[in-house]
Amino acid sequence: MAERKQRYRRLLLLFLALGLAGLFFFPRPAMASENGRRTVRICGAPVGIYMETRGVLILDAGELEMADGSTRSPAENIVKSGDYIQKANGRELEGKQQLADLVAASGGSDMVLEVWRQGENVKLQLTPVMTADGSYKLGIWVRDNIQGIGTLTYVEEDGSFGALGHGISDVDVGEILAVGGGELYRADILSVVKGQDGIPGELKGVIRYYPEERIGEITDNSVMGIHGTLSEQGISSLPLRSVEISGKEEVRTGPASLLCMTDGTVQEYAIEITQIDWNKQDTNKCFTIRVTDPELLERTGGIVQGMSGSPILQDGRLMGAVTHVLVNDPAQGYGIFIENMLEAAG
Repeated sequence: MAERKQRYRRLLLLFLALGLAGLFFFPRPAMASENGRRTVRICGAPVGIYMETRGVLILDAGELEMADGSTRSPAENIVKSGDYIQKANGRELEGKQQLADLVAASGGSDMVLEVWRQGENVKLQLTPVMTADGSYKLGIWVRDNIQGIGTLTYVEEDGSFGALGHGISDVDVGEILAVGGGELYRADILSVVKGQDGIPGELKGVIRYYPEERIGEITDNSVMGIHGTLSEQGISSLPLRSVEISGKEEVRTGPASLLCMTDGTVQEYAIEITQIDWNKQDTNKCFTIRVTDPELLERTGGIVQGMSGSPILQDGRLMGAVTHVLVNDPAQGYGIFIENMLEAAG
């Protein structure tokens, strides 16, 4: 993993926010307040995310230029966007560079790719072709990792966390990424691009890709967010505070607040919960919110990319997290019940 991180240190700003979880019914160590309510530690600070795909992800098939000027597409109608290559000629793959090396060394001989396709294992036979530059290629676009910045929502007593309130999807494939693992790093927000009607804003920052800045590992990526475990260093280095959790049946329309960082410190900002759908189980759009805090509206225009997963409090209790912004009105967005996030973390 270390070698791959060195090769792919490109910054991607994603609409993420980490949300840490643990639920009322989970067999995990749980903190409780004096009245017996479940408690977790909320955050609201940005973190850097590095995740490796479960195999080499195929984005699409493409055309290759031959020495005579013609074009060929050896993988067309064989591979599918969203396939995950697990093995090539029986060799388990660690990344896309290893795949490229095996193709280059094939001499144009047939190759068997073992892929994971929508829950099934499939074997594909492809023949590399020699391109205009004299190298052998399969004609596929691939990816093996993704990086970005998000907001940490909460941490449990045992250090386990959840994030985002929604999954991390590949922008080309349009599906939740199947991940083979990942890591969390400390991150800094450098500037804010203010949202406008029809143009979403964003938090711009940098990830501290150094061993001493690693604060945890990612183990899961689902429609309800990402989950994993923080290190002791991560727990001690983040601004955390304990709060009680609200069940979704306790959530009501009216005043609430969210936590996020836009200028170096985590701040609490006023919002309004405007509409609730208590019946949505497998979704990350459970209720709608409107930012009412003048300071946040002035600085960001409302909800921006990078705030997804920001903790939402009502009556001083954690009841959910930000998940989406309404592009046509950045002051409005969606949130997920904390119960849904915690169930997914189980």
